[in-house]
Amino acid sequence: MPWFSRYTRLYGLFFIQRLKILMEYRLNFFIGAFSFVLVQSVGLVGVWAIMRQVPSLNGWTFPELLLIYGLIHLSKSISHMFADNLWTLGHAYIRTGSFDRFMVRPINPLFHLLADRFCHDGIGDFLVGAALVVYASQALHIPWSFFNLAYLVVMTLSGGMIFIGLNLVTATSAFWIIESVPVTQIVHATHEFAFYPLDMYNQVIKLGLTWIIPFGFASFYPASYLAGRDVGALAWIGPLVAALLLVLAYRVWLFGLKHYGSTGS
Repeated sequence: MPWFSRYTRLYGLFFIQRLKILMEYRLNFFIGAFSFVLVQSVGLVGVWAIMRQVPSLNGWTFPELLLIYGLIHLSKSISHMFADNLWTLGHAYIRTGSFDRFMVRPINPLFHLLADRFCHDGIGDFLVGAALVVYASQALHIPWSFFNLAYLVVMTLSGGMIFIGLNLVTATSAFWIIESVPVTQIVHATHEFAFYPLDMYNQVIKLGLTWIIPFGFASFYPASYLAGRDVGALAWIGPLVAALLLVLAYRVWLFGLKHYGSTGS
């Protein structure tokens, strides 16, 4: 596929240029990358304090909660690193008129937007998620066979695509309202419900986090499978949900793109 090799090469060039910029201020790079480690550590202390008083949460042990917590951070890190520019679409590109340059260059505007900025802060999310999954898997004696490792990779990528798809749908509102961050934040904030087992919520919330804002496929369902809990087919359809969501999100993006009006500046 010539287009795939072309865009892969282009992304590599964008990525290298972004790293050169980041490395001009190396201390800022490392502070940004590891600040999220500290932020998430504070949240983990809160979970630990709760579990000290309550041995299990609706039948889920502390290591199992850490597995859920780790998986969603791995998924979120993908969006954070490679698609964080969606958050800035309105105020940094559309309001200033700089989005026009994406419209006149011979590459896909969405690709250009995503490739324009690699967010190194997401490295902290990834490190936290990886450390928690490793620790939880040891505590739960999860056998890391080739199949389980492949499952983890596929579900993490699927979860990342779910984050990106939801952010893309909401960020597209910037073509009409300019400042899309509040809209994106409302939807994105619901992922915090997915830090915990979905079966502890009522059916409305559980269904919402499964079929409407499907963060459950980035945490609860893959964690259930790895921990040996039976959730049926829901443990396997994360990639399908992610693919359908991305198709829908891209359709919404194309519709929004048709309504883009330059500032004229």
